[in-house]
This record gives sequence, structure tokens and C-alpha cells, in this order.
Amino acid sequence: MTDLVGYIAACFTTFSLLPQILRIWRLKEARDVSIYLPLMVLTGSVLWVVYGIMIGSAPVIVANTVALIVALITVFFTIRYR
Repeated sequence: MTDLVGYIAACFTTFSLLPQILRIWRLKEARDVSIYLPLMVLTGSVLWVVYGIMIGSAPVIVANTVALIVALITVFFTIRYR
């Protein structure tokens, strides 16, 4: 049960920026989007991946690598559609 809660939590945090990506992509506009949130998620994800590597935890590495990619896409779209 503990692992299930962890996996569900990882899904929510990993894909938390997905609605923002979809909105920016659909509207082709990101003037009202703060660049700082995805940059903070990006930085945190990099640190989590490093931490996951240090402790040898595949779930931490995988979940945060995906979160890192989602944050990179958000940053890219935010800059592109400003």
C-alpha cells in the first residue's frame, strides 16, 4: 500500500505541468505564464535525479527524469510563445 501511494504521488507531481503545456500549445500564447515555476520544477527535478543516483533509487530517478522533461517542454513553450 505504501508503494502505491508513492507511485500515485509521483504521477501527480511528475505531470503537474502538463495542463500548462497543453494550454500554451493550444492557445499558442504564454504571456500570462510565469517562467519561474517551470524553472523551479526543472531545478528541483535535476536535484532529485542527482539524489536518486546517489542513493541508487530507480523510482526516484525515473519519476524525476520525466518531470525534468515535462519542465523543459514547459520552459521551451513559454519562451517560444511569449
